Amino acid sequence: MPVIGVALAGRAYEVRVGGGLLADLPAQCGKLLRKRRVPIITDENVAESWRGVVQQSLESAGFEPQWLVHAPGEGAKSWSGLERTLDWLLGQEVERGDHILALGGGVIGDLTGFAAAILKRGCGFIQLPTSLLAQVDSSVGGKTAINAAAGKNLVGAFHQPALVLADLDTLATLPARELRCGYAEVIKYGILGDRTFFDWCEAEGAKVVGGDRTAQQYAVTKSVEAKARIVAEDERETTGKRALLNLGHTFGHALEAETGFSDKLLHGEGVALGMVLAARYSARRGYIGVDDAARITAAIDAAGLPSEIAALGLAADGRALAAHMLHDKKMDAGTLPFILLRGIGEAFLDKEVSLGDVAAFLDEELQAH
Repeated sequence: MPVIGVALAGRAYEVRVGGGLLADLPAQCGKLLRKRRVPIITDENVAESWRGVVQQSLESAGFEPQWLVHAPGEGAKSWSGLERTLDWLLGQEVERGDHILALGGGVIGDLTGFAAAILKRGCGFIQLPTSLLAQVDSSVGGKTAINAAAGKNLVGAFHQPALVLADLDTLATLPARELRCGYAEVIKYGILGDRTFFDWCEAEGAKVVGGDRTAQQYAVTKSVEAKARIVAEDERETTGKRALLNLGHTFGHALEAETGFSDKLLHGEGVALGMVLAARYSARRGYIGVDDAARITAAIDAAGLPSEIAALGLAADGRALAAHMLHDKKMDAGTLPFILLRGIGEAFLDKEVSLGDVAAFLDEELQAH
């Protein structure tokens, strides 16, 4: 079983990748579960597939699982979802030294992690990511948040988990669309910093989405290793290194906002489109060749992910899409740095981008292809 360490001073933890981890929960968590009653937060979809396994695993070792089950979707990552979660945890008499289990995808992980960060000024939590997207990205690194009316993930905190258990068995219960969304974050690591891994994704990516366990384990492990290195170098995004992980997100979040953070465009799909746009905009600015931009587009399209914003049928123009970016968390002194590319595997932070030029570029993309 691959075990990846996230090396943070005083807060180091492991990410374990393999099958059967949820069925072996007491042994995996060890002394982190210090009380008989174990608080678990999940959503209805995940509960339908995995509540029984987790329940039996914990009960067989003498624990008493306590469940809070949210409705699925981004709606849980809200002020009302946070309030419900905190009130429930307080009712469970969770203490600072306890660990809350976050069983689910990115929404549940973000919500639970933020609740843990502020409950009694900080208590522990364990990430049990059940989606590919969460396993390779959101469960690692300690970013936690809820959404606000102004935009996505604007209210949150850095709060590292004590442990991450990426059980590959959970991927078998994911809808194909969710698997593809997770794969967008996998190929992102190749595009932003590892051309060799991008080459592997071009050749083997279909196997990841198709359910091949060996390919999935390799994809998750390589992705987590890449993220762990970046997080160890720049935990709180102060040097710019960690900001590179947002490749595709500035464009993607604007598209998500325009579609109302709805099922019309899921987060991973927004990231995929955002990476295509970042590549094409990099070519527009002369940083990379159009051939590299086309190669990135083709790799994303081959995975069954959206690659053309014109296909979304948006009523907005480029200026309206660019306006959403004003709420981006990377805004600094009134300017918005963009993560662009000097080549496949060479992302960088460009602080000289005009939103007016971005709007004009988006107008062209809305009409093209």
